[in-house]
Amino acid sequence: MTLFDENVAVVPAPRRRWSRSTVLGVWSLAVATLILFVFTFLPSPYVIQQPGPVLNTLGTSPNADGEDVPLITVPDEDETSTEGRLDLLTVQVNGNRERTPSWMELALAWFDPSRAVVPLDRIFPTGQTTEERNTENAALMSDSQLEASAAALRELGYDVPQEIVVGTVADDGASAGVLDLGDVITSLDGTPVSSVEEVRAAVQSGEGAPVTLGIEREGAETSVSVTPRWGEVNGQQQWLLGVGLTAAFDLPVDVKIQINNVGGPSAGMMFALGIIDKMSPGDLTGGEHFAGTGTIDARGNVGGIGGIRQKLFGARDAGAAWFLAPQANCNEVVGHVPDGIRVFAVSTLEEALTVLETVRDRGDLDALATCDGTSAPAS
Repeated sequence: MTLFDENVAVVPAPRRRWSRSTVLGVWSLAVATLILFVFTFLPSPYVIQQPGPVLNTLGTSPNADGEDVPLITVPDEDETSTEGRLDLLTVQVNGNRERTPSWMELALAWFDPSRAVVPLDRIFPTGQTTEERNTENAALMSDSQLEASAAALRELGYDVPQEIVVGTVADDGASAGVLDLGDVITSLDGTPVSSVEEVRAAVQSGEGAPVTLGIEREGAETSVSVTPRWGEVNGQQQWLLGVGLTAAFDLPVDVKIQINNVGGPSAGMMFALGIIDKMSPGDLTGGEHFAGTGTIDARGNVGGIGGIRQKLFGARDAGAAWFLAPQANCNEVVGHVPDGIRVFAVSTLEEALTVLETVRDRGDLDALATCDGTSAPAS
């Protein structure tokens, strides 16, 4: 018996050809994979903002050596412990001019409500290095601590003298060769001034007209004339003297704030609340967990900040039930409040203290100011 017939030719079956749609699909997949691969490593003109560390102003903070030290220290501090918290919030930036996030990272951040994709130039202005930005933020943090200390002490009834000091003079600015570092500005066009805001407002109202500044220089009083120039600061066109003015305070109490690797002015309000709690009998929080953000000046005015939405999520993740938001940020808060947090809007230190008192004493929360539509039941 034979198994094969040697005279029979075996013809292989014809190969099945792919349809046009299949070929198109394969090529589309290959191109998409290639594009995805390229975009994974291709730099982008954006950075990502996300919730950063949360620090309790009534607790401790790691210093430069990594040791936990009191975040706020005041003389003769009441040693009574508190179960409540007054959290300051931070925002981390993923990316800088030296290294921006990949397009893949941006795509993932885009669908995360706790993160925000923002243009690189908004966070890192053209011509400014990461080191320069860090230096600027450190200076803003230092100023914020002084303003917060002055605001808190004034709220507690202390007299806090204040001076306006020239901290920087632009080489090509309106005041070059006229004002010197360390000059103390005492008046503008004959009217006494006591805050940086008063000087700025008077310069803007003059619409470019020359201003006469009364100054103290090396213990002597004199006056100088400066003609403001039209320029841009933080994306806003305005009249500029070409100097950086800072407030110098003669604090009657030695308040120390120790915080490491955090910059900017947005913790000012929470610093002030922490100082008041430390210097007041009892517990300002009533054992409740508060979080908040906002700049503050020596007169207790609370100003808007950046990254409010990321800070809301940072507060939620830290377990806060109550959130103090600057009134100026209300338009960014509406519709973006995480579940479990109730938000109150404040524009002054006094209003922030009223919120704490009302929550502590189980008062009428509905009578407090909120950003319209942002209140959510607290957990």
